[in-house]
Amino acid sequence: MRYAAITERLAGLGGAKWAVHARARQLKALGHDVIELTIGEPDVPTPPELMALAATAMQAGRTGYSNGQGEPSLLRALADRYSTRRGREILPAQIMCFPGTQTTLYAVLMGLVGAGDEVLVGDPMYATYEGLIAATGAHMVPVPLHADAGFRIKAADIEARITPASRVIMLNSPHNPTGAVLSPDDFGAIGALAKAHDLWIVCDEVYEDLVFEGVAFASPLDLPSLADRVIVASSISKSHAAPGFRSGWCVGPVEFIERLLPLSETMLFGNQPFIADMTAAAVSSGSPVAVGMAQRFARRADLVARRLGGVAGLRVHKPDAGMFALVDVGCDGQAFALALLERSGVAVMPGPSFGQALQTWLRLSLTQPDDIIEEACTRIIAFAREYRP
Repeated sequence: MRYAAITERLAGLGGAKWAVHARARQLKALGHDVIELTIGEPDVPTPPELMALAATAMQAGRTGYSNGQGEPSLLRALADRYSTRRGREILPAQIMCFPGTQTTLYAVLMGLVGAGDEVLVGDPMYATYEGLIAATGAHMVPVPLHADAGFRIKAADIEARITPASRVIMLNSPHNPTGAVLSPDDFGAIGALAKAHDLWIVCDEVYEDLVFEGVAFASPLDLPSLADRVIVASSISKSHAAPGFRSGWCVGPVEFIERLLPLSETMLFGNQPFIADMTAAAVSSGSPVAVGMAQRFARRADLVARRLGGVAGLRVHKPDAGMFALVDVGCDGQAFALALLERSGVAVMPGPSFGQALQTWLRLSLTQPDDIIEEACTRIIAFAREYRP
């Protein structure tokens, strides 16, 4: 039988990257003692008040059709939030709502690039970015992120890879998997490049509320001079510990939202109104759980660095935000992660799932309790001392 070209472009870019996580779940189901440090699931449940709001909205009949842009109350709440946080007016007409950040980024890239275009993105990158870009028919152009520079993307490295086919600079700050946070100066330099070469800037900001103490969050939306070429995406999945509700959005120029609307209507024709009501309340009142999560993740990152750094040849990169730490094992990260799971019962994400730059690294989730992280470190040390690639 014949299939669309998109199925070929995405072959191997889906669940294959999560093979260690899938194997860990399989072993746990068989009764094995497995410490799971793979996915970025918040370490607290969705706040009960948000659950109650969603339930109340359902019971009030908010279960009908919506529209392709988003419920007016949610668009207004998001406009107020971004106007306050970014220091300039953001209109409801500049926002479109989607089921989560993943769907948001898919639609945004579909609206910006196609076959033959190029998207510049930092390597390492979140595991789904390669597939998101490939789905459009565009080409991914990796821009190496260097550990000795804190894994922060550099404008000079982007500029060296710009060609006439370049259309989008795709950013992620705070960054997954490295926890790097870009500064206003970083965005100023990258923005100057985007203006000089007529490029879009797309920035995934889903970890905005999980920045650690002493680190300042910045956004390309902060810069009015970039208003006509910046699109940011986010959701309540991390900030409000509500990944299962699938409630996200993008913010960009009015013309972009108008052009994207037919695509949204073709894909979805609206999110669930009861989830929109809950999300409007969530973004208006702020998160009751984000500060606590950020404090715990920072503490656990310190724990991992203290336990693993410099032991058995391991090197730890401490994040500035988010829910992950990176560990350089000095050999094939994929093979190390698989063997660590099978022999020691610790499940981590292999660095190669996030790009070429992390071939010898692992990504450890910081979402387990401290004592579990301690035990995982003990097992990793014992394994690393005996492992021979």
